[in-house]
Amino acid sequence: MNNTIRPIALVASLAVACTVLLAACSKPAETGTEQAPATSAANNVVDGEVTTHVKTALISEPSLAGMDITVTTTKGDVRLTGVLQTQAQVDTALRIARAAEGAHTIHDELRVKQ
Repeated sequence: MNNTIRPIALVASLAVACTVLLAACSKPAETGTEQAPATSAANNVVDGEVTTHVKTALISEPSLAGMDITVTTTKGDVRLTGVLQTQAQVDTALRIARAAEGAHTIHDELRVKQ
């Protein structure tokens, strides 16, 4: 009976050791620095908020009333596109977008109507 227990104990010990080693190998190495979430879902939430801030600020500006300005945000970079009546309106839209909460960089694709 003693001879039967040794092989079973050996197999069980090897199975536990392999499980522990595999679990240790699958864990990512810790670098000691915090990293931003890699998922784009987190960025989309923030980008959506920035877009909302910019759009709300643009709509609130009386000199831009009725103007069709498209606002797109990617990783905090805001892109403004559209056709406005005057250069003053373009300048105002850019100023407002730069002041909006969360906006990092403003990409100006606004044009003055010819």
